[in-house]
Amino acid sequence: MDFFEQIAALRREGQPFALATVVARRAPVSAHLGDRAIVFADGRMQGFVGGACSQEIVRRQALDAIRTRQPRLVSIQPDAAASAGAADGHVTVQMTCASEGAIDVYVEPFVQPRRLIVVGSTPVAEVITRLARVMDYDVVRVVDPREQRDIEADAAALGVSVASIDALDNLVAEAASRGIEQAAVVASQGHYDEQALERILKHHVSYVGLVASRRRAATVFGVLGENGVEGIETIRNPAGLDLNAKTAADVAVSILAEIVQRRATTSRSAPAPGQHDVAVKDSTTATSLDPVCGMAVDVAGARHTAEIDGVRYYFCCARCRSRFLENPQHFLAAS
Repeated sequence: MDFFEQIAALRREGQPFALATVVARRAPVSAHLGDRAIVFADGRMQGFVGGACSQEIVRRQALDAIRTRQPRLVSIQPDAAASAGAADGHVTVQMTCASEGAIDVYVEPFVQPRRLIVVGSTPVAEVITRLARVMDYDVVRVVDPREQRDIEADAAALGVSVASIDALDNLVAEAASRGIEQAAVVASQGHYDEQALERILKHHVSYVGLVASRRRAATVFGVLGENGVEGIETIRNPAGLDLNAKTAADVAVSILAEIVQRRATTSRSAPAPGQHDVAVKDSTTATSLDPVCGMAVDVAGARHTAEIDGVRYYFCCARCRSRFLENPQHFLAAS
């Protein structure tokens, strides 16, 4: 399949991936301007952006770009100190392999839109839906089956899906299995709050808000507790930032602002197990730092290893391994 046809197919299928493109080079390097590779969410890499060291650096950066949904320019240079992170969109990684060249690789993630589940056929639910669509969320309205016909026409005009409360469990589970980040706002004004929350809380959802008075929320939480529902403490109530909201529009703005705030806070910290923005099957527990260059190396697939005093060390390339074996204590003392 043609490279760009494959990218189009991946986007149609909704699969998360990153496109890495060589945008600058300084000889001697094996990569050329315009060389490209697709990095899949499971770590597979298809294409070419340089030799073994560059390939693994780009793979790591691409997986992180998929997780954070943020593109970055990755500069791989032998004569530069590694930068701390990608906060400014530019990452510098020291090249420790034999090549004295340098390359810049632009890494662009392609992931599905975040999903917002809006439960209820109420004014607040309606305004949240409209604003969330402007923010490029994939919005799903969830209502009682008897209310579906009431909102389907307006929802279709906005590009919003409508689902029955009875289908909520499967809807959330299916999206979770595909690695889609989900947030949920329950605003049914007491009609089916408990039913919706019980089904949502079975799955990992990054934000769950309940639009209800504190008194009403206490009743809802009591019912959920009696039913043995776990995760009640994660429900946000009152939902939204304290903006002194008065109208349905005010409440909607405050809730969406809180979702954005939560998302920004999460992206600044390392994700806990099961809390990835996007499902990236790259386990940080199966890596080891190269004692020479500091690069994270996949233990399972490591080609270059050495054992000193009963401890096995893993290296990104043969050159790092050779340098280590020349003077192991020098590198171990530095670490």
